[in-house]
Amino acid sequence: MVRTSASARKPSPWTVFRVSVTRDLAVAWRHLHEGTHPLLFFILTVSLFPLAAGPDPVFLRQLAPGILWIAALLSTLLVLDSLFRTEYEDGTLEQILTSAHPVVLIVLAKVAAHWILSALPLVAVSVFLGMMLNLPAHAYPAMVLSLLVGTPAMSLIGAIGAGLTVGLRRRGLLLALIVMPLYVPILIFGAHAVQSSIVQANWVSPLLLLGAILVLSLTLAPFALVAALKTSLH
Repeated sequence: MVRTSASARKPSPWTVFRVSVTRDLAVAWRHLHEGTHPLLFFILTVSLFPLAAGPDPVFLRQLAPGILWIAALLSTLLVLDSLFRTEYEDGTLEQILTSAHPVVLIVLAKVAAHWILSALPLVAVSVFLGMMLNLPAHAYPAMVLSLLVGTPAMSLIGAIGAGLTVGLRRRGLLLALIVMPLYVPILIFGAHAVQSSIVQANWVSPLLLLGAILVLSLTLAPFALVAALKTSLH
């Protein structure tokens, strides 16, 4: 009877994940001004390119895939440093790693909340910025889908670098050096999907490769992240 009642009170993995995401989103809402930094950086970076490259619509259309994806990559990288910083400074990170709940789900929830706050607004705004870059209408599905698939993979991979460097004082440059080479395949396939859609070629193949990277990241990155955080704390 004791075992039955204890197991009945134990929350399901989905409940642990959902509660963790909700809590992180609520905490981030109190510091909403910090969460807008990636979005503002994304808008400013993309907006400056037409001013520097000129108003030629054909030229801007050719540059649009690279501009959008490079800006999205840099915007994601901008806030990786703060992913576990607060929890490390107040000692909460040690409690998370020794929690009775599945630690993998808790850190995965933090990455999910980070993606919702930092990357999902970028996907929404990219539609309007695509108009600024003279992106044709038939290229918008590829652009939105590639960002929806590629940015979560970047958040998962970047979280591993954030976990490895969380205990260092000057970790910004080191974090970029660790993460940037791992972002290159995502950047290539994402930009290639958008470029192929512009010329009305097959853009599903690079999108499927992005999906494969996302599935691989979802499978391996949470476990690697837990190991990285434990290494940083010991």
